[in-house]
Amino acid sequence: MNQLKVLISDKMDAKAAAIFRERGIAVDEKAGLTPDELKAIVGDYDGLAIRSATKVTAAVLDAASRLKVVGRAGIGVDNIEIPAATARGVVVMNTPFGNSITTAEHAIALMFALARQLPEADASTQAGKWEKNRFMGVEVTGKSLGLIGAGNIGSIVASRALGLRMKVVAYDPFLTPERALELGIEKAELDELLARADFITLHTPLTDQTRNILSRENLAKTKPGVRIVNCARGGLIDEAALKDGLDSGHIGGAALDVFAKEPAQDSRLFGTPGFISTPHLGASTSEAQVNVAIQVAEQMSDFLLLGGVSNAINVPSLSAEEAPRLRPYMALAEKLGRLVGQIVGEEVRSVDVEVEGAAAELNMKPITGAVLAGLMGTYSQSVNMVNAPFLAKERGLDVREIRHDREGDYHTLVAVNVGTPQGVRRVEGTLFGNRAPRLVKIFDIPVEAELAGQMIYIVNTDEPGFIGALGTSLGENGINIATFNLGRRMGAGEAVALVAVDDPITPELAGQLRELPGVREVVPLSF
Repeated sequence: MNQLKVLISDKMDAKAAAIFRERGIAVDEKAGLTPDELKAIVGDYDGLAIRSATKVTAAVLDAASRLKVVGRAGIGVDNIEIPAATARGVVVMNTPFGNSITTAEHAIALMFALARQLPEADASTQAGKWEKNRFMGVEVTGKSLGLIGAGNIGSIVASRALGLRMKVVAYDPFLTPERALELGIEKAELDELLARADFITLHTPLTDQTRNILSRENLAKTKPGVRIVNCARGGLIDEAALKDGLDSGHIGGAALDVFAKEPAQDSRLFGTPGFISTPHLGASTSEAQVNVAIQVAEQMSDFLLLGGVSNAINVPSLSAEEAPRLRPYMALAEKLGRLVGQIVGEEVRSVDVEVEGAAAELNMKPITGAVLAGLMGTYSQSVNMVNAPFLAKERGLDVREIRHDREGDYHTLVAVNVGTPQGVRRVEGTLFGNRAPRLVKIFDIPVEAELAGQMIYIVNTDEPGFIGALGTSLGENGINIATFNLGRRMGAGEAVALVAVDDPITPELAGQLRELPGVREVVPLSF
C-alpha cells in the first residue's frame, strides 16, 4: 500500500506540515504553483491543503486520481468547485473556527475606525495639519448594530457589541428565537434591520441567495447616515451602489476588507470620502494563521487515517471517535446496498434505510451514505460515501431514513427497502460480535449469510433434488462451492440460495443455471 501523501499548495504555518509528518503522512509544500503545474502533480496525492490562492477547479479534480480530501485553512471555499469535488467523491473541509475571533475583532476595529474617522484623521495629522474640528465622530454606545448573519463570527461580534452597550438586531434565516435569546440579541427581517441599524456588519457566506444582499434597492432602505462594515465575502454588496450612497451622503461611511474582485487594485470606491479599505486582513493575525493551519492538518489527518469527518462542506460530519464504532455498520450497510443493487439493477425508484436496536443510537448519515454507495456502485464507477447521495439525488431517488427505538430479534439491525416498479424489496442485516456483517433476511426470506467474494443468488421452486443438480452443474464447470446458505418462503413453495464460490460466475454459466429445473432467477454477485 502506498504511503498517504498530502500536498500543501499555499503558504501555511509550518505546524501544518509538522502535524502531517508526526502522524505518518508524507507531505510536500509547494506554494505558488500555476494551474498547469498543479494539474501535473496533484494525481500523486491523497490530500490537498490550501488557503485562498489555490483554485481547485473541475480540471484540477479531473487530474487528481488519488485525491480523497481538500482542506481549506480558513472559512471561505469559493475557490473550490464543490459540485465537481462531490461528484468525484472528494471530501471538502474548511476551518470555520480557527480565525473566527480574529475576523470578528477586525469587524469591530473597522466599526470604530468609521465611527471616529481614524484613517483620515491620522493622514491629516501626519501631514502637519491639526484639524481638530474637522473630524467629529459618533459614539457606538447606545447605537443599533445590525448583523446580517448571526453564525459563529456574527455571534462573536454580537458579544463584543453588547459589551460596548450597543443594541444588536440580527437577520439570519437560520437563527432560532431560542438562540437569539441566548445571545441577547433581537431577531428581525432584513427590511426592519435596514431601517433601524446605525451600523451594519455582514457575516454570511457568498451564495446565490446572499449575493448583493446589500443591493442598490436594499441600500436605499437603510437609515440615513448608516455605517457599513464587510469582513465576510466580496460580492455581498453592490459596490457601485455603495459608492453612490457615500457620494450622496445617505451612507455615512463604509469599511470593506473584502471586494467582489480581488486583489482590488482599481476599485471605484478608492478615494471616496468616508470609505476605509483593508486588503482582506480578517484572518491576518499570527494566532489565526497558526490556528487554521493546525486545524486543517488535524482534520485531514483524522479523515485519511481514521475516517473522521469534521467541518465538511459536502458530507455529514463523523468524529474520529465515532468512526471506529460506525465502521462495522457502514461495512454492513454497503454490503446490503450492493446486494440489493445487484439483484434489482437500475429499477430502483426509492430507498428507505431503517435502523433499530443498537444501530438506532448511532449517527445515521454515514450508514445511509454507505447503503447508497453500495447500491449506486453496482452501476456507476468511482462511487463512494461522498458522491453517492449526490448521484442518488441526480437520479431522482427518494431517500428516507427511519429510526426505530424498538429492539427486535437482533440486538442491532440495519434494513434497506428499495422501491421498484414491481414493489418494495427488503434486505436486513446485523453484526455478529458487534463487528462481523451478516445478512439475516432477503426479500422476507430468512437467510443467514456472510456477504463476501463471489456469490450466486438463486430463487427456485422448493422441491427435492435441486441442491444436487446445482452442485453437479457447478462441478462440471470447475466451480468450487465455499459456502451454501438456504432459506424458504413458508407456504409459497419458494426457496432462496446464496452460494459462495471460489471463482466468478460467467454469463454463460449463469445462463446454464437458469435452465435447471425449477430455477426462477439467477444473479451472479460480487462483494
